[in-house]
Amino acid sequence: REVAMLRTSKKKLIGLMMLALCSSLLVSCRRAVTTTTEVVAVNAATVPTVPNDASWDNAPEHVGKLLLQDLVEPRQMKATTAEVRVRAITNGNEMAFRLEWADATKSDKPMPAQFLDGCAVQVPVKLEANLPAPQMGEPGKPVEITFWRADWQATLDGRPDSIKELHPNAAIDHYPFEADSLPKNSAAQQEMATRYAPAQAVGNRRVGPRNVPVEDMLAEGPGSLSPAAASSKGKGVKTADGWSVVIVRKVPNGLTTGARTQTAFAIWEGGQNEVGARKMRTGWVPLLMKGQAQ
Repeated sequence: REVAMLRTSKKKLIGLMMLALCSSLLVSCRRAVTTTTEVVAVNAATVPTVPNDASWDNAPEHVGKLLLQDLVEPRQMKATTAEVRVRAITNGNEMAFRLEWADATKSDKPMPAQFLDGCAVQVPVKLEANLPAPQMGEPGKPVEITFWRADWQATLDGRPDSIKELHPNAAIDHYPFEADSLPKNSAAQQEMATRYAPAQAVGNRRVGPRNVPVEDMLAEGPGSLSPAAASSKGKGVKTADGWSVVIVRKVPNGLTTGARTQTAFAIWEGGQNEVGARKMRTGWVPLLMKGQAQ
């Protein structure tokens, strides 16, 4: 009996030691995340396009403290999202940013009196010491902005962008372009559908079917947004405690290995009624384009 008790005690001791070792390893893994005071874009053969790509583990993390947008109307006077965690990877031609932030709610449906989750990356158009104002640039000193929105991501992930999907209790007789007399996907049906989508017909890029969940824009100060040539792409995933979004854009103009420019970020939390200028944002953050990841 004593021998059996000794064996049982020995097994318990070994189990406790293994548990302690596993806990220690977990803590070590958490501590292994390198944080920086600037955004460091490490080099890789290809840039990741999804948030869970393993190559993100090679990039250090910058924790950007978010500020109230209290300079122009509509102002954000209540602090909501506290910070955004940013990693960056480049292949010399493109640069991928991964933005992660806490958000308890998922706001991805364009509904009346409700707003949408989103984020943006901003860089100066020119690589120069005299920076534009971080609040969307200034006249004569433009900035490039790539904006991601949660509803665009939802439609690309397969959710139909229709009244029937967004308002399941709505009663609809039918639309003329859905008539049985029009062959599905025919030129005649497409022409009829365009009549009932006037914004899409005149080239409004914020409506209708999308190929990417992001939009490229230029700005020379608040209220001056204009479309830019579409070249960026992105992917956002709702996590247990917030969002993880990848934005892939071209390398900022003039930026080479070992050089720095500046970047800034913005977060919109739809559940906090944030929209347009009403957002949380950073000031300028140094952006270093580094060589090979270690």
